[in-house]
Amino acid sequence: MGTDYYVQRNNKNLETIERLLENDLPTFCYDYFLAIDSQTSTLTRLNYAHDLKIFFYFLSEKRFQGKSVKDFTLEDLSQVTSTDIEYFLGFLSHYNYCGKQHNCNDRAKARKLSSVRAMFKYFFNKGFISVDNSAKVATPKIHEKPIIRLDGNEIFSIIDTAESGNGLTRHQLAYHEKNKVRDSAILMLFLGTGIRISELVGLNNDDLNFNDNSFIVTRKGGNKTILYFDDDVASALQRYIEYKDQTIDITGDTNALFISNNQNRITVRAVENLVNKYAKIVSPLKKISPHKLRSTYGTALYKATGDIYIVADVLGHKDVNTTRKHYAAISDDNRRAVAGKVKLKRDDD
Repeated sequence: MGTDYYVQRNNKNLETIERLLENDLPTFCYDYFLAIDSQTSTLTRLNYAHDLKIFFYFLSEKRFQGKSVKDFTLEDLSQVTSTDIEYFLGFLSHYNYCGKQHNCNDRAKARKLSSVRAMFKYFFNKGFISVDNSAKVATPKIHEKPIIRLDGNEIFSIIDTAESGNGLTRHQLAYHEKNKVRDSAILMLFLGTGIRISELVGLNNDDLNFNDNSFIVTRKGGNKTILYFDDDVASALQRYIEYKDQTIDITGDTNALFISNNQNRITVRAVENLVNKYAKIVSPLKKISPHKLRSTYGTALYKATGDIYIVADVLGHKDVNTTRKHYAAISDDNRRAVAGKVKLKRDDD
């Protein structure tokens, strides 16, 4: 069925959350995760659990030295000061966990602080702790990075490379003949609709409707939306489906649209690898990921429509301010275009 992939993904997330609660988080965290269950997705809660695991590991090692995380109480939590949390943010810059070195940039620190704040706020609002010291900690300043995207010629080149295999290594060419129709369809769908990688991986055969070139995507939070593609994308998808039906013996999810070399639903990692493979050839100085293809589409759509709200709707952004990043991405083009518009000399000088 169309929702099987998302049901399986959610179940896997729930199993991991349960394992983290059992092994890596204080017992009182069960109440917190139960409280936010109906307000958050399983992926959001999983990220919270991973972030809080590191926070309590830090407290065990640095603040309550020698005390097991499983022995932590709400009384211990009430003793955590804003200075302790600031120390935690510094700790995240370079720390050892499970024998591996980890480094968090300001964006990652801000996300972990957000997870910690949400937990403190819950227990403070419930009256289990007398003060919310996490609210006193400033969020790390995040510097917006320029949006990396493909330009017009690079868009054409990455599609051509996927179809022809030009520039691939001998090892890559060994798989290219088998995968080129699929890979071309994936790239066309990314660049022609701007969907997220999770949305692409979750697509099923019956999500497509070639009568009006539409398809159903499952957005963040599980909401379903109908999007549309043009005839070029439709042709690429139809070629792939025909090829798949004729040559691939699917052993896994038979309704999955995109299939891996193992005859199962393609994974996020496999899609990331194939995008990176072709992008390195056509644009070696840019680190192009599936999300960068999404940014490429968002920028192109804004240039074509000039309507930030249409772009936000198509990309599935809940906040239009997120979409404004695409506007910022073309500001350099705008600045370049107005150069020379103001005349400083008469034409006959």
